[in-house]
Amino acid sequence: MIKLRVAATTDLLLIREIAYKTWPSAYSDILPKVQIDFMLDLFYSIENLRRDMEQGHFFLIAEDQHEAIGFCSYQHISDDENTNTKIHKLYILPASHGKGAGKNLVEAVERAAIKQKSISVFLNVNRHNPAIYFYKKSGFTIDYEEDIAIGHGYFMNDYVMRKTLLNL
Repeated sequence: MIKLRVAATTDLLLIREIAYKTWPSAYSDILPKVQIDFMLDLFYSIENLRRDMEQGHFFLIAEDQHEAIGFCSYQHISDDENTNTKIHKLYILPASHGKGAGKNLVEAVERAAIKQKSISVFLNVNRHNPAIYFYKKSGFTIDYEEDIAIGHGYFMNDYVMRKTLLNL
């Protein structure tokens, strides 16, 4: 049975380890290894993960029989009129795909978003990532495309996918 728990700063190394185990499988058919390594170092240094937490990113860890099998991070973003919730990261160890951890994490973010009166949950996903189908099955639709420069000549070529929260 999948259980979720809120991550603490003491879990940052665990989050980093899951990312390093997950990314090669998730991106090796999409991105060159050198770019994967660059992005892992950029996004998953302990300092950057700590900064994310300090800047309002919430992290959840999915566990199966007390073993961490995945995580997500999200943030509530407000402007003058609305609040939206962004899923920044969501990764499940390849051996644990199909157990429901991803679905449980997305649903937990949606519940948190509703409590914050968010009008939607949105995320970025690489335009060639098969996870698009998981997000579509979870009720997300493609909102638009964007290309984000991340340094060293690399870009994230993403779809922004959004799920409107109708019960607000």
